[in-house]
Amino acid sequence: MADRILTEEEKAAQERRGAAGGAQRGGPPHMRLGQPTEKSQNFGPSARRLLGLMAPDKVLVWAAMAFALVSVALTALGPKILGRATDLIFSGLFSKQIPANVTQEQAVEGMRAQGETKLADMLAAMEHIRPGQGVDFTAVRNVLLLALALYAVSSLLSWTQARIIVRVVNTAVYRLRRDVQAKLGRLPLSYFDSQPRGELLSRVTNDIDNIAQSLQQTLSQLLTSALTVIAMLAMMFYVSPLLAIIALVTIPISIGITAFIGKRSQVKFVQQWKSTGEVNSIVEESFTGHELVKVFGRRDEVGARFQAVNEELRDATFGAQFISGLIMPMMMFVGNLNYVIIAVVGGLRVASGSMSIGDVQAFIQYSRQFTQPLTQVASMANLMQSGVASAERVFEVLDAPEQTPDPAHPETLVDPHGRVSFEDVSFSYTPDRPLIEHLNLCVEPGQTVAIVGPTGAGKTTLVNLIMRFYEVDGGRITLDGKDITDLTRDNLRSQIGMVLQDTWLFGGTIRDNIAYGRPDASEEDILEAARATYVDRFVHSLPEGYDTVLDSEAGNISAGEKQLLTIARAFISDPALLILDEATSSVDTRTELLVQQAMANLRQDRTSFVIAHRLSTIRDADLILVMEDGRIVEQGSHAELLERGGAFARLYAAQFAGALTEDAEAGQGAVPRGVPVH
Repeated sequence: MADRILTEEEKAAQERRGAAGGAQRGGPPHMRLGQPTEKSQNFGPSARRLLGLMAPDKVLVWAAMAFALVSVALTALGPKILGRATDLIFSGLFSKQIPANVTQEQAVEGMRAQGETKLADMLAAMEHIRPGQGVDFTAVRNVLLLALALYAVSSLLSWTQARIIVRVVNTAVYRLRRDVQAKLGRLPLSYFDSQPRGELLSRVTNDIDNIAQSLQQTLSQLLTSALTVIAMLAMMFYVSPLLAIIALVTIPISIGITAFIGKRSQVKFVQQWKSTGEVNSIVEESFTGHELVKVFGRRDEVGARFQAVNEELRDATFGAQFISGLIMPMMMFVGNLNYVIIAVVGGLRVASGSMSIGDVQAFIQYSRQFTQPLTQVASMANLMQSGVASAERVFEVLDAPEQTPDPAHPETLVDPHGRVSFEDVSFSYTPDRPLIEHLNLCVEPGQTVAIVGPTGAGKTTLVNLIMRFYEVDGGRITLDGKDITDLTRDNLRSQIGMVLQDTWLFGGTIRDNIAYGRPDASEEDILEAARATYVDRFVHSLPEGYDTVLDSEAGNISAGEKQLLTIARAFISDPALLILDEATSSVDTRTELLVQQAMANLRQDRTSFVIAHRLSTIRDADLILVMEDGRIVEQGSHAELLERGGAFARLYAAQFAGALTEDAEAGQGAVPRGVPVH
């Protein structure tokens, strides 16, 4: 029941958009809300909104932060403990050079007396001096075992934290996909008319996949890196405030470099994913209509268009990766510069006895572990920028204006009869171009109403309004006396069956495709619908009968057989109101007779709206509406309208002009009765 009908006006608008923009962009401003922006939103708000997706799992997030905090704290103790082992080894080497009967103080005084002031200062600052004994390997072993235990526990906690983050991210992305899917169901038809399908698919698939990848690869590392920076900074101040201040000079430099480069790469990443959507759109259009592309010789044009967009994608991708890739080497340069300064100053302080060599070693480790997270964050900048750019595109879909919600206390159609009434209805796709104005029409239950007229007259718009694919601008439409806006869309559309000009079947068995109209249908119901619509005739010629599996394009059955299946699907739904959109225009004459008979069976005791282009197919309609420019200019039976010699008679004569000319040339001179000849 939810199949959509594309109006002639929309088709013409899409053709204009395709000619103008290649990617079918355009339309009024309110219809362009879902398209990619040339400039991104601010990185901060978008990133915060992206992280907000994990709010429902905040308990797990806090647990992951706790594990990360303990893990980083244990890691931060490691260099200090290893520095103690270095001090033990270094002190042991000095101890071995001192005679056993000489104390540490005496050795220091002796060195000063010999002019070895720096060595004396170093020896005076040392702990664990044991004259004549050498290195205490037992103490060194105990220190190393303690460091090993700390690092082992830290690694286990880090692994646990990473596992929790992966679970949280996957759950958040699952919810995002669910929300996008639900959002698509609440968007008005005008939104989809303004979006190339490939572009929208790219947002729903590629962009969400990129968000998942970006979060999984960066979130855990970002959390650990932030805590590591804080822990290392605290330990650096604990070991040596002077060296810590020197190391802090590199922070504003690092932040400045990251901000400067990141701001320029973000624009490139937005362009990259915009171009990705355009490439997908072109590929989807080209493969969907590849037969038309070949028939009309447009392969070179399509190829050139693809080449141009593909080059834009290549240039944007290269620019994004190259610019964001500059962050890593720049940060490494700053880190190495910081390392050299700390090594020089630390060496001087060891020589003066202000620090032990173990503390210098620990501080150098801290400084490397301090700059390493900053470097890692910088190296992940391209992933973060790419993920946020994709998130912005998905958020644009989630923020698009939705269709009018169903009423809070809706009425319900229980046993509808199919009386449809248009009461002073007005509608336009754009405010400056009215289409339907002050239309009044009443269709009684069981009547068959045919709607004819030139392209763009508003025929399909009329039935789209009944389906509430669009909302009326003025007046109202009632079904059995109830305003359709007082009903839920599901309740309204469950009473309506449709057979479109373009058949739609899904990959599955013939039985499943028929039962799609009523999922709870029994086997007997399916067979009854198949017999009534002549599906049963060709099914028995198939190898698996009703269990024959149709592929995604239903290429293993003919076009007429596809159409009969769609009629069977509408038949089994047992609708009160039936909409037929030129269901026989794409089939052969023999199959057309079967389809018409099937539709005649389907229309029995139902109110039917038939959009007709072949005027010969609507002779038996109870009422024919002739539309021009959104107005009903004539209405009546087939014979009455021909006798009037008005708009319908002119359409009928124009449709048979070719046949009249051929008959006249053959000398037959046959003219359909009732057709005026001028």
